[in-house]
Amino acid sequence: MKVLTVTGYKPFELGIFNEKHQGITYIKKALYKKLQELVEDGLEWVLISGQLGVEIWTAEVVFDLQLDYPELQLAVLTPFLEQEEKWNEVNKELYEFVLSQADYVDSITKKKYESPAQFRLKNQFLVEKSEGICLVYDEEHEGSPKYMLETAKKRAEREEYPIIMVTSHDLQDIVDEEKFSSF
Repeated sequence: MKVLTVTGYKPFELGIFNEKHQGITYIKKALYKKLQELVEDGLEWVLISGQLGVEIWTAEVVFDLQLDYPELQLAVLTPFLEQEEKWNEVNKELYEFVLSQADYVDSITKKKYESPAQFRLKNQFLVEKSEGICLVYDEEHEGSPKYMLETAKKRAEREEYPIIMVTSHDLQDIVDEEKFSSF
């Protein structure tokens, strides 16, 4: 697999309301572990839409991985222009930083927000342009990633399209490892 889409929960869906929340550390460690394995197996591109939460944290993980794997690249393919328009200043700054460091940035619909159809187009586009998907998502705890998962499952029914899940159990394993290693 050379191209992977990564998505997952938005921060508020996880009860995370600032960038210093401990949970972000565990999510990033889980993503780092998964992406590192995939890079060592030939992964070249990570695709995100730039939404807050898991996708922005994924970008930060990719930047960390690029120190050891400079061939790994990040593409930010936004659903529409100026998606950050109504975000607060802290989130805008983080987003602008991610865009400035990404290897490729573009907007799928080339216009500002008009309708929810732009999110469906984004899901379709990211699934079609990738060879697999990684979601930080637990089907027992529904949230916005379910729509991307549904799109991915439709493709997986037609052809081989790996769906890699990082669940709450995976995150708990990382928390437990951290606790164990601190003894």
